[in-house]
Amino acid sequence: MSSLLECDDDNAFSRGNEERMYLIEDWVKFAMDLPVRGFPHWIPRPENQPYGRAFSYCTAGVTTLGAVVQKATGEPLKDFARKALFGPLEIEGEDWQMSPTGLAQGGGGLGLRSRDLLALGQLLLNHGRWEGRQVLPEAFARAMVTPHASVDPQKGDYGYLIWLPTYQVAGAPHPAWTMSGTGGNKVAIVPDLDAVVVVTTENFDVRNPHGLAYTLISDHALAAMK
Repeated sequence: MSSLLECDDDNAFSRGNEERMYLIEDWVKFAMDLPVRGFPHWIPRPENQPYGRAFSYCTAGVTTLGAVVQKATGEPLKDFARKALFGPLEIEGEDWQMSPTGLAQGGGGLGLRSRDLLALGQLLLNHGRWEGRQVLPEAFARAMVTPHASVDPQKGDYGYLIWLPTYQVAGAPHPAWTMSGTGGNKVAIVPDLDAVVVVTTENFDVRNPHGLAYTLISDHALAAMK
């Protein structure tokens, strides 16, 4: 989420906005055709921002990452994900979105059961280990939750496709690693409490769904663990 492509899902005027991508048949070509992002004087350049990167939430970039993984492994993204991740975690019934060209959407929309989201959170909490097996390389699992870009003071930092917020529970800060989906769906991993909290919702047309999920996690789930 920090490439130099002009791609910003939070900006309706952005040429790379996610909704524009879905109007195009070839989603990877859509990303590759984007221009380089400009930095007017009121926006700091990447080298002047924390971690030397400029955060910009870009679904098209992660969609393209899925195509890169598919090319590198020589097999469909769905098959590689099943062999390398879902199979070892005993995740079943995953529901992928597909592009018009037949590419599995690596940038979002994957349907999983709550128990499967919990398994992904537990895998990260254990630095890539699952039932005694190193499913993800430990170095990569740790890199995923290391700050690589700064989002803003309220949302905190960002790792490798992982949000790094801090939950406030009864006045005490608890740094977390969070997977976030549309409608307020969340997987919050809180290392200092040895906890994984999963919130699955259908608040797609509700105002501030992520704020509602944050409150459920901080004021209810985590508060009950104190």
